[in-house]
Amino acid sequence: MGLSPDQIERFIADGFVAIEDAFSRQLAEAGRAILWRDVGDDPAVWTRPVVRLGEYAQAPFAAAANTPALTQAFDQLVGPGCWFRRTSLGGFVVRFPSPDDPGDTGWHVDASYVGNGEDQGDFLSWRINLASRGRALLMLFLYSDIGEADAPTRIRVGSHVDIARRLRAAPEEGVSLRDLAAEGFAESAHRPEALAAGPAGTVYLCHPFLVHAGQPHRGKTPKFMAQPPLYPATPWRLTRDDGPAYPVKEAILRALETSV
Repeated sequence: MGLSPDQIERFIADGFVAIEDAFSRQLAEAGRAILWRDVGDDPAVWTRPVVRLGEYAQAPFAAAANTPALTQAFDQLVGPGCWFRRTSLGGFVVRFPSPDDPGDTGWHVDASYVGNGEDQGDFLSWRINLASRGRALLMLFLYSDIGEADAPTRIRVGSHVDIARRLRAAPEEGVSLRDLAAEGFAESAHRPEALAAGPAGTVYLCHPFLVHAGQPHRGKTPKFMAQPPLYPATPWRLTRDDGPAYPVKEAILRALETSV
């Protein structure tokens, strides 16, 4: 069935679209079983508010990343042949119910590549540019049922517009996350907030410039979420003269055209 015209327009304006049942609850349960094995299912071992787990490429994860609902949405948002098929879901963030500050709840965008000669281990030196080199979409895969108390990712609705305008004057090599975050993403502070909540199997497809943040877990059961990028197959040219401007690029073009 794919995304409706209204969903596509909302993606362009808001910077994200949520797809429920993007992958099955059975796949979510199979994936969680693997994650529980690595985390430990005894609450006595939940001694930290957040745990980050490494690359997950087992069959349930690869299948979840490539369901018909998602691949059709990728074609609609990024363009057929313009993205690479994922063979894994990358790392997972597991948040546990805790009164403690997890220490990672600041507003940010996800940087996508390392500049020439820069330290790959220094995450704040990673870069982002106006053509969104290295990232076609940010994706949030919900592997557990996530309500308002379960640390859903916070989203500044429409904040991708602010970041596009800020990057307009940046050089082609882009801006480091350190420089981009220097003012705490104040340019998007006026935006309304949304929560990336929903049942297991929901996927939020987000514009790569969307400003978002984690938050403490005040619920009862751990939250499991993957947040992999969708990689572009070719660099973007920010123009409409080389074919259709698919929504992820159209959103940037509109932001620049309406900037003041």
